[in-house]
Amino acid sequence: MHRKVITYSRNVFLPLTHVCQNACGYCCFRQATGAGCVLPPDEAHRTIDTGARLGCTEALFTFGERPGEVPGFSDHLAALGYADILDYCYDLCLYAIRAGVLPHTNAGILTAAELERFREVNASMGLMLETTADVPAHRHSPGKDPAVRIEMIEEAGRLRIPFTTGLLIGIGETPADREESLEVIADLQRRYGHIQEVIIQNFCPKEGTDMGNAAPASSEEMAGTISLAREILPREVAVQIPPNLADAERLIRCGVDDLGGVSPLTIDYVNPEHPWPQIEGLKKIVGDAALRERLCIYPRFIEMGWYSDTIAPLIHRLQKEIEERSL
Repeated sequence: MHRKVITYSRNVFLPLTHVCQNACGYCCFRQATGAGCVLPPDEAHRTIDTGARLGCTEALFTFGERPGEVPGFSDHLAALGYADILDYCYDLCLYAIRAGVLPHTNAGILTAAELERFREVNASMGLMLETTADVPAHRHSPGKDPAVRIEMIEEAGRLRIPFTTGLLIGIGETPADREESLEVIADLQRRYGHIQEVIIQNFCPKEGTDMGNAAPASSEEMAGTISLAREILPREVAVQIPPNLADAERLIRCGVDDLGGVSPLTIDYVNPEHPWPQIEGLKKIVGDAALRERLCIYPRFIEMGWYSDTIAPLIHRLQKEIEERSL
C-alpha cells in the first residue's frame, strides 16, 4: 500500500508594497501611501539571497493591486527609478533567477499582455478567485469582481501559465456559492489544463477591519469545503490549505494534497499573527503521509515544457536538487 504524499514549497515572501486600489472588508495587508511604502531593492535582494542560502526555491512576489491608481504612490516608486510596480517586480524576478530562486508572482488583476510578459520570468503565477458571489466585503474592491478574476484565470490558461487559485471561506458567501466557485475552477481546468493547485483558505478576522468582529470560518466549514473541492476538481489539481491558518492536522484527512509555500525566513505578511510551522511541524501535521518538497511549478508542467527559456536551466537544476534531497 502506497503512503499518501503531501507536498510543500520552501519559499521567501516578498511584499513589494501594501498599497492597493482595493479595500476589502477583511484585509489588514492594505496600508496607506507614505514613507517606506515600497520594499527597497537592497532589502529585497538580501531576502532573496538569504533565502537561496537557506535552500528556498520560490520567491513569492505579492503586492497590492494597481497601487499606481492610489494617489501619491507613484512618487514613492519613482524615487526608486520606476514608473510602474510591474517593472520593479519584473527586475526583481530577474534578480531571483540569477540568485537561484524561482519567481512566483501574485499581482492581482493583470492584462493578457502583462501576463505574457511575466510568463518569461515566472515559473508559475496566481490569483485567488475567492468567490463567485457578490459579497459586501468586496463592495469597495473593483478588482474583486468575480467576472474580472475569472477572465484573468482563463487568460493565464490560454498562455499556458502554471497557475494557483483558490477560495476564501467565510467572507459572506454561502455553501452553494462555494460549490459554484469550485465548479467554475474545475471548468477552467478542463478547458485549459493550467491549474496546479486550489487553495482552500479560511477567513481570519483582523482587528481594525470592517469584518474584525465577524465569526471566523469554522473547522466544519473548512472540512466540508475541502471534501467538496476534492470531489469537484479534476484529480490532477492539488487541494491546498495554509498550515499556519487552518486546523491542518485535522483537515489533512479531508482530501488535502499540499501545504503551500512555507518559509524558513519570512513571515506570512497577509496573516502576520499566524507564524509558519517549520519542517518538523509539517511532518507532525501530515501524520502517516509522506512529506515531499516541490518546486512552485509542478512536475507535470515541467514534463510538458510549460516554462520559458529564461528559467529553464534553473527549473531543471532545482528539480534535480529536490529529487536528490528526497532520496
